[in-house]
Amino acid sequence: MIWFRKRLIVYGLLIAVGIWFSAWQAEFSFVGLFQLENTWDFMQRNFWPLRWELLPYLLKQSLVTLGVAFLGTMGAIVIALPVSFFAAENTSASKFSYYIIRSFLSLVRSIPEIVFGLIFVVSLGLGPFAALLAIFLHNVGVLGKLISELVEASDSGPHEAMKSVGASRRIGQIFAIIPQIWPNILSHYFYRFEVAIRTSLVLGMIGGGGLGQSLMNYYNSLAYESMATAIILIMGMVIIVDLMGGYVRKRVI
Repeated sequence: MIWFRKRLIVYGLLIAVGIWFSAWQAEFSFVGLFQLENTWDFMQRNFWPLRWELLPYLLKQSLVTLGVAFLGTMGAIVIALPVSFFAAENTSASKFSYYIIRSFLSLVRSIPEIVFGLIFVVSLGLGPFAALLAIFLHNVGVLGKLISELVEASDSGPHEAMKSVGASRRIGQIFAIIPQIWPNILSHYFYRFEVAIRTSLVLGMIGGGGLGQSLMNYYNSLAYESMATAIILIMGMVIIVDLMGGYVRKRVI
């Protein structure tokens, strides 16, 4: 018990040092927290009234953003699902392939979407295709990692039962493991889809098209009412996708 208390004190000190160092690096200020009222005053003066006449144009741009997010994430999960079985320790063909694929997923995942986006905008030109590839590549790494962890945590009983009745190793893995982890796969997919919507907005600001590019154009031209209208539409999109994801998960479970 004494050893546990000593360890707890050490952990607490390390966390305290981490908080202090992070606050120092981020130039955190309690005084600044009380100056947020200036932000609210700015929004009241400049974000109203909303430009509802821009709604048809913004809806068209939001379809581009949704298309990029959906296709990028869907393409990523199509690739990540089979790859995850080779990246899971209990289903990998060999230790060598396990470490190679794990390293590949870590490498792809370590590069932010905006870095991919900058590379593809320069090499492929402006437009949503660059944003699509950036979201696809990053999500292959993220979803491959997440699904491989689900595979490793799956119950081995159904797999052993499949093997006992003569199923091959891969067939047994598919029909014994995927039904166990499918609801969690859907949860990860819809979460990454929501993230991809926000990411496609950021990528739009660097030339990836869609609603993000419109948002950046309004910001640069000081059209804050138009910018606020786009922000309201973005919030609505994310809420709708979240509700759809919850509905699908309930139906599957």
